Amino acid sequence: MIFDTSIWLGLAGGEIASQAVLKAAGDEQVFLSAISLGELSFGVESCRDPATRMLRTRFLRSLEQRPVLDVSSLTASAFGILAAFMKQSGRSPRTRVNDLWIAAQAIENDYALLTANLKDFEGLPGLRVASP
Repeated sequence: MIFDTSIWLGLAGGEIASQAVLKAAGDEQVFLSAISLGELSFGVESCRDPATRMLRTRFLRSLEQRPVLDVSSLTASAFGILAAFMKQSGRSPRTRVNDLWIAAQAIENDYALLTANLKDFEGLPGLRVASP
């Protein structure tokens, strides 16, 4: 199972209960997307408050110990299919580019995607989505 960045942020900020996430993941191994690492790193680097930056850095370092899924040429193919599907469905893929990359990784590896933003992934072909 891949956790969307919204799950990591929700866990870090206490908006999502860890028990709910554990229940949703069940016995599946949990992976971190390299895309989420980039998004979370941006959150650290753009933070001006030293105390908040330190907390974010600690959380990011702890996540870096998890298994990370890198982007491959197969991910790129799946991303192209998903972006075209969104455009053909009348939705702009530009506003959800990182979500589409993470969804593409889930499809490529035949993993479910756990997200707090079900609507962002609604109707994407071949994607199994769950929410805590």
